Amino acid sequence: MTDFKYNIENKRYHTWNYHLREKFGSKVFKVSINAGFTCPNIDGSISRGGCIYCSKDGSGDFAGNPNDDLIRQFVLIREMMEKKWENAKYIGYFQAFTNTYAPVEVLKEKYETILRQDGVIGLSISTRPDCIPDDVLDYLSELNTRTNLWVELGLQSIHDKTSKLINRGHDYKIFENCVKRLRKKGINVVVHIINGLPGEDHKMMMDTVKKISRLDIQGVKIHLLHVIKDTPMENMLNKGYFKLLDKEEYVKIVCDQLEILPQEIVIHRLTGDGKKENLVGPLWSLKKWEVLNAIDDELLKRDSWQGKFYGME
Repeated sequence: MTDFKYNIENKRYHTWNYHLREKFGSKVFKVSINAGFTCPNIDGSISRGGCIYCSKDGSGDFAGNPNDDLIRQFVLIREMMEKKWENAKYIGYFQAFTNTYAPVEVLKEKYETILRQDGVIGLSISTRPDCIPDDVLDYLSELNTRTNLWVELGLQSIHDKTSKLINRGHDYKIFENCVKRLRKKGINVVVHIINGLPGEDHKMMMDTVKKISRLDIQGVKIHLLHVIKDTPMENMLNKGYFKLLDKEEYVKIVCDQLEILPQEIVIHRLTGDGKKENLVGPLWSLKKWEVLNAIDDELLKRDSWQGKFYGME
């Protein structure tokens, strides 16, 4: 594996842990915050009901309790982390719903509150590509000059047919334009994609990664489609409109995708684990470490690594 530059703990992809340790020289944790935002795909500005896979917590199932103020959320999570790692550093992760969907004055109050907490070295802000107007972009640009900033953009798929089906409320062109606007300001971009969406085959999932691999992005989160109780996606599954991926299929897809992603792109996530009490499936995803180990094993079996075939596909 001499051609792979970012090796740590025998990993064959550019892990978030490697990136953080190289940049900050210590253990760094994300502290997930629920800042009480909503989403234009929920409140009627674009649509109602949200994306058809989205939980009632707006993809922030493991974020802090929105009934607590931001400082209490941060402190409670930090205290849990400190039991495992003393003297760690922290990234405030604005995770639930759309975290740029508010006036700039509101965003400033929330972001700056977390930045003032002890040990915080940066912010990661999860949002939609259609929710960064110019005044918000200008504030993010200024913020980027005085802290470590990542903006996480939900894409899920490059295929507009899929985006319409899952009720994303925007097309690929809007996403691509947002990436360009953020990068013009020098802001790091992390893209979220989902494997296993209804109607998508292996080629379509690979096409998504091929396309984003040629954008000026700094990170990727690869998610497995989770079907959550009481969502439109659950109804579609029950009616037989699509099948869930099994673990072997998912592992193969992820490894195929890693092989065509540039080594420089940081892999922030390779799977996920929904709340057990709300998860319809795939139930195998609850054993997150087994999935990650299976990905490691498959790359080893192939004698492969992230970027091995980048530019060759």
